[in-house]
Amino acid sequence: MINGQVRDKEIRLIDADGSQLGIVSSKEAQKMANTQNLDLVKIAPQAKPPVCKIMDYGKYKFELNKREKEAKKKQHVVNIKEVRISPSIDQHDFNTKVNHALKFLKSGDKVKVTVRFRGREVMHASLGRELLTRFAKQVEELGVVERPAKLEGKNMTMILVSKQTG
Repeated sequence: MINGQVRDKEIRLIDADGSQLGIVSSKEAQKMANTQNLDLVKIAPQAKPPVCKIMDYGKYKFELNKREKEAKKKQHVVNIKEVRISPSIDQHDFNTKVNHALKFLKSGDKVKVTVRFRGREVMHASLGRELLTRFAKQVEELGVVERPAKLEGKNMTMILVSKQTG
């Protein structure tokens, strides 16, 4: 709450420089804020009596937004990239998919490797598991298995994470 929204009879007032001015009426505090061309801001409404501070509210909001933007810049978002393969994949295609996964792992992303079974191929799930094990061995210099191979319906998935992050 700022300025006219502060309607408590008595408030504990803090000056713009951080010094405590004691307990005063809200009207008197508003007059003090107006003489300094600043805003009266309620910072602790649950306290008895509520605590208000004289400050430049616009500047305060600007600084707050600036700090939030800085925090967003520093955080790294980890994306999950998916590589799909089939159980009957050719060696060259397999190597291409491994190279794609290595590129994703170098950039710090997680890689979800999915073996898609079609029709009756799901009866030979062990082939898919062997394929995913071979895939994990190919990328082990950059990636580590976060979640081992798991059959979900007609797909078998495994999640790899970069060694730098995980």
